[in-house]
Amino acid sequence: MICRIWRGWTTPQNAPKYQDIVLNKVIPGIEAMAIPGFRHIDVLRRAHEDEVEFTTVMWFDSLASVKDFMGEDYTVSHVPPEAQAVLSRFDSHAAHHDIVDRRSQ
Repeated sequence: MICRIWRGWTTPQNAPKYQDIVLNKVIPGIEAMAIPGFRHIDVLRRAHEDEVEFTTVMWFDSLASVKDFMGEDYTVSHVPPEAQAVLSRFDSHAAHHDIVDRRSQ
């Protein structure tokens, strides 16, 4: 299993707008792709003093599944222009980790 991790930051004022874009446009768009081996996505939010950090964690069966999502240059970020417009900064590339152990409780 592969975990794809990406982060973006926005102002506290733009955080609700970015969150709405991600939850109601970006994720449904990804889901509509019906990517084989795409398991789920988690969206995390953390407030700092002067900015809000968002982290997305995507779970795939394999690196081949990630490539089905992003293509051969699979590390490139997937940030539609509408989302970029309300972000202050974001990771240009996502990190990919092999899951070596996951325990359900």
